[in-house]
Amino acid sequence: MTSQIAEPGVSVTKPPIDSSDAAWASVPTPLTTGELTSVCQDIEVLFRLNPYYSFKKFSQSGPATWSADFENHSNQTSNQLELTVSRDHARAISVQYSQGIKKRTVFAIEPAGPVSKLVLTDDYEGLTAAEREQRLAEVDKSLAAWGEALRVYCIRIKRWSWLPGWRWYIRRVWIPMKPSARRIVWWLFLISVAEFFFFLFVMLIYVIEQG
Repeated sequence: MTSQIAEPGVSVTKPPIDSSDAAWASVPTPLTTGELTSVCQDIEVLFRLNPYYSFKKFSQSGPATWSADFENHSNQTSNQLELTVSRDHARAISVQYSQGIKKRTVFAIEPAGPVSKLVLTDDYEGLTAAEREQRLAEVDKSLAAWGEALRVYCIRIKRWSWLPGWRWYIRRVWIPMKPSARRIVWWLFLISVAEFFFFLFVMLIYVIEQG
């Protein structure tokens, strides 16, 4: 199962964590390591950004534990899990799963010049060869899309976080939505922007004719 989804032009021959069975993605971001570390402190945001996860419940059950109930549309599974969060080191957060074939997901922050990158690793170590073969359909196929969603989110933070109220809206309104609802909201926003510019165009023609 060992695989990689790396940045263009980057060759990675082994997992970024100590595992013999893992998949990983390297995601460039426009944020500094400090800014990206701050983003990764919010575990709920990290998981809700996965476009294949549709959550019924995501709540903190202890100082470092969360309860999650969600559908994973990448492998058509229902999941009721306890997530335990720990730090592998100052810039790596590990989320361990209470059940399922995926042992943990590690979010590692690495400097990339003046900015940073986020390396996501899904660790499947611990399965026997026979069990791995039998449960292949349960492999989480959302890793690439998850990495892309996190990259876009970081870009939006860099671009729009200066707007008053933007962070509150994104965290309290947009993030808790299901992925399908977010897409609908985004399309409504684009349509509204298009209508606004069309209105300005009509007004410009009117002004020119009156002039």
